[in-house]
Amino acid sequence: MRGHASPYSNMAAPGTAAGAATATALVQYVVLRGDLARSWSLGAVVAQGCHAALAAAHAHWHHPDTRAYLSAGGAMRTVVLEAPDEAALTALAQTLQQHSIDHEVWTEQPENVPSCLALRPYPKDQVHPHLKKFKLLK
Repeated sequence: MRGHASPYSNMAAPGTAAGAATATALVQYVVLRGDLARSWSLGAVVAQGCHAALAAAHAHWHHPDTRAYLSAGGAMRTVVLEAPDEAALTALAQTLQQHSIDHEVWTEQPENVPSCLALRPYPKDQVHPHLKKFKLLK
């Protein structure tokens, strides 16, 4: 999580230098709808992010980055961002699809409300340009 110090945040992967580990650090981005975060309970919003993150990891389990991320244990880096509304979340999903960036959109049922999306774990520099307009969820 951002803003929370982790005892693993400065550790290099086994067999790598600290600088090399930082350059290729894997991050899973989760983008939640801010309008829902202000109208739904905290637990409901957290559940949406969890569902999306797990769906992305499950759908892309065989990708080497996903496997490396999941085997990192306490060293996993997740960044939770805010899309202002459904239109922004949908536009982001379309942009990611156009650039062949693996992700999953979580749609809450039975309401059929797109609430969140999550990318599979990626090196930050590969996906950050598509996410930089979104702020951290508050």
